[in-house]
Amino acid sequence: MTNIETIKQKALSAIEKIETSKEFEDLRVAYLGKKGEITSIMQTLKDLSKEEKIELGKQINEAKTIIEETLNKKRNEINEKLLAIKLKSEIIDVTMPTEKHKVGHLHPCTKVYNEVRDIFQKMGYEVISGPEIEYDEYNFEKLNIEKGHPARDEQDTFYINDTVILRTQTSPVQARVMEKGVLPIKMISPGRVYRSDSVDATHSPTFHQIEGLVVDKNVTFTDLKGTLDDFAKAFFGKDIKTRFRPHHFPFTEPSAEMDVSCFKCGGKGCRFCKNEGWIEILGCGMVNPRVYELCNLNPDDCQGFAFGIGMERLALLKYEIDDMRLLYENDVRFLRQF
Repeated sequence: MTNIETIKQKALSAIEKIETSKEFEDLRVAYLGKKGEITSIMQTLKDLSKEEKIELGKQINEAKTIIEETLNKKRNEINEKLLAIKLKSEIIDVTMPTEKHKVGHLHPCTKVYNEVRDIFQKMGYEVISGPEIEYDEYNFEKLNIEKGHPARDEQDTFYINDTVILRTQTSPVQARVMEKGVLPIKMISPGRVYRSDSVDATHSPTFHQIEGLVVDKNVTFTDLKGTLDDFAKAFFGKDIKTRFRPHHFPFTEPSAEMDVSCFKCGGKGCRFCKNEGWIEILGCGMVNPRVYELCNLNPDDCQGFAFGIGMERLALLKYEIDDMRLLYENDVRFLRQF
């Protein structure tokens, strides 16, 4: 009985000193756990007489009850203390100024794409996309770019194997649409393209294009010029002038490159247009009859034109950016300007 009283007093004294939840749990296990002191002393009852068991058992239960009640009281005190600390740290001061949330915006290339897409959709063009991993057949052969053509050189094209590549243009989408044989066709095909170029101010191994195609009966070069002239005025301003220079593309015949009058100097000549008064914008032309044959169309039954626009080039011109790499570096100081 003396041992029981000593254990009780020792436990009560230790409980008063508890500061943390861990100390509480350690002390509870030390006295009331399976191997605790109260449990250990209860195991000695089996060696006593019946009268001694009754008296000693009563004393043990009383001590255990007092220790448990004191522990529960201390646990409540610890919980209240922790709650007070938490509430104090989480207090909301309604007089404090709120944090300023920065709202993002569209990338300049995305803005340009949306604007170009909207212009052509208003003209009745359908937006059609296609795979970036493309067959050589669609990227080259069906576009009249035969084996041995310089455009097939591995310095320009990323080859996955002999027949599969990363597309170098979005024109393969046009070939896929034409081979279905459903006319008329009036479409643009936007997307990412890949070419094995070194990175510099005007080149990148990956960039974006929007290529257009119109195929129907009695479509003329005049239709092509009128369409692209309307596009240039809608994109750069109503005072913009256009001119077409002869060029060569395997996909089109005749082919041309289109320039617009410099929107900085009005065509007078300045640093922006390199004192020429004109800025090259895109390539275009009438679809080569050979392409119709390769795409299972009869060239005697249809005519059409095609054009290709570089999204990054338009972004550089529209926002007067002198280095394409700025578009990809994700420098917030740069992007915030747009």
